[in-house]
Amino acid sequence: MASENTSDAQEETAALLDTTTDPPEDPSQTDETKKDSKLMLYHWTQSFNSQKVRLAIAEKGLCCEEYDVSLPLSEHNEPWFMNLSPTGEVPVLVHDSSIICDPGTIMEYIEQHFSEEGSVRLIPEEGSTYYHRVQHYRELLDSLQMDAYTHGCILHPEFTVDSHIPAYAASCIRAQIGNTQSELKKLAEENPELKDAYIAKQRRLKSKLYDHDNMKYLKKLLDELENVMDQVETELQRRAEETPEEGGQSWLCGDFFSMADVSLAVTLHRLKFLGLSQRYWGNGNRGNIETYYGRVVQRPAFKRVLGHVNNILISAVLPVAFRVARKNAPVIFGTTLLIGLVGGATYLAFLYMKKRVTLFC
Repeated sequence: MASENTSDAQEETAALLDTTTDPPEDPSQTDETKKDSKLMLYHWTQSFNSQKVRLAIAEKGLCCEEYDVSLPLSEHNEPWFMNLSPTGEVPVLVHDSSIICDPGTIMEYIEQHFSEEGSVRLIPEEGSTYYHRVQHYRELLDSLQMDAYTHGCILHPEFTVDSHIPAYAASCIRAQIGNTQSELKKLAEENPELKDAYIAKQRRLKSKLYDHDNMKYLKKLLDELENVMDQVETELQRRAEETPEEGGQSWLCGDFFSMADVSLAVTLHRLKFLGLSQRYWGNGNRGNIETYYGRVVQRPAFKRVLGHVNNILISAVLPVAFRVARKNAPVIFGTTLLIGLVGGATYLAFLYMKKRVTLFC
């Protein structure tokens, strides 16, 4: 068992490092020789919207190249990315000459363009029995203000229990937002063609900080989430009653895994990450959701995309450190060499002095 866990950890680490490739010189352009079926996704591992899109792509079994846009390194504010996404937000999907930025639109796009015969469908055909059910729960779950939950629970951990977020995160995120506002102002001056986009992003960031740091607002959102979880619990109970036989399995909208399940799976995983799972399920509370979550985390696509993201060190720090080391390789190599030479010289001097002292004695 220990060897299996080690192997899994190694695979997860390798997968994360594989997403740290350098951005293309002009990401909006594609090589004609690769244009036919190339998919490129710009995302960030810890981004909730990125996780939904990546899970949908994995469930459909699509071949998609990925670039992990590092938010800690502010890559999402760099001009090359702002030219891709006017809002400077991940995820962004590039397919041929099409650039799609909104996560919901991306998920619709991959369903429409990659649902040929033999491939997995995540949205039933319009007019079918299940179509409206899937769309209803997609809209319900996608309307949740996950950014507010995430930032609010980081800034006010007293609302959470067993959070995966380290205690120092609150001060870090406040400092990062403050630094980002100054950075955006500077970038607006340096890139006049993107000035309006940078100023708009700066205003949105300031508004977000004000809203997400408001404890009354966060409490209101968390209370409203109870109603959504009740609706999901009731729907899952209906599915259980439809398949009472032992071993029968169903998902949120039927006996198939749908785009609504993508939204629900990532939502539940984020709530657990934030330390809210005990409030919304567990300990006999909303048992259908608890059972559902236990099943969904075992899906191969889920394990591949989300199996490691609750590990802050692996999913955030390690790829960033790897990329910084690569980008600054000459400097780091030179510094390491200098430290090694100084250390070696010091050690030789120590041996020499020790020998002299020994001879003297």
